[in-house]
Amino acid sequence: MKKYLAAIFDMDGTLINSLDDLADSVNETMDYYNFPNHSLEEYRYFVGNGAKKLIRRSVPSEKTDDENFISEVLAYYDNCYRKRLTNKTQPYDGIVEALNKLKALNIPIGVCTNKQQFAADEIVEKMFPAKIFDAVIGDQKGLPRKPDPKKVLMIAEQFKIDPSNVAYFGDTSVDMETAHNAGFFSVGVTWGFRPKSELIESGAEFLIDHPKEILQLFRAY
Repeated sequence: MKKYLAAIFDMDGTLINSLDDLADSVNETMDYYNFPNHSLEEYRYFVGNGAKKLIRRSVPSEKTDDENFISEVLAYYDNCYRKRLTNKTQPYDGIVEALNKLKALNIPIGVCTNKQQFAADEIVEKMFPAKIFDAVIGDQKGLPRKPDPKKVLMIAEQFKIDPSNVAYFGDTSVDMETAHNAGFFSVGVTWGFRPKSELIESGAEFLIDHPKEILQLFRAY
C-alpha cells in the first residue's frame, strides 16, 4: 500500500461525535419557530453540507425557498449552537492518540469542514492538543463548501504536498466526492454518521473501522 505524506480530516462524524449538540441546537431553533422537531437519526442525514443546508433541511418544506427567512433562522441557530458546542460533543475514541502518532511521524495534519469556522476553531481549542493541527478551514464567506475541492487544495498547497500524496478522511459521500475532486486518496471512516454502504457507493478507495488504522497509510518524513 502506498504511504501518504499528509492527512486532511473532515470534522463532524470523523474526528468528533457532535450529532447530539447539533440536533439539540436545531430542535431548540425549531421550537422557537413552532416547527416540528426531528429525530437524531434524521439529523444524521441533514448534516454534512454546512449549517445553512442543515436549516433548509429542517424547516417545513414551504419555507425552504424563502432566503430571508432561512438567513433569519440560521442566525438564531448559530446562537443556539454557540451555547452548546461542547456540551455532549467528544472526539471519537482513539482519535487523539492517532493524531499524536501522526504528529510524531512529522505528518502535516489538516481539518476541512463545512462546519462554521467559529465552531471548528472552538472545538479544536477545547478538545484537541494545542497545535496538533497545522490548518483548520471551516465554512467561511467567499469559500465554497465541500464537495468543492478549493478549501482542501488550499491546505495541500499550504503543506506543499502534491494532492496525489494526500489522504483525506471522512464519513459521508460529500467527503468522498471532495477527495475525488481534489485528487486525494479517499478514506471512508465507518464510525461516523453515515453507513458503510454510502461510503462504498460514493467511491471510497479505502475503509477503516477504527482510528488506530489511520497510521497504516503514512510513513515518516
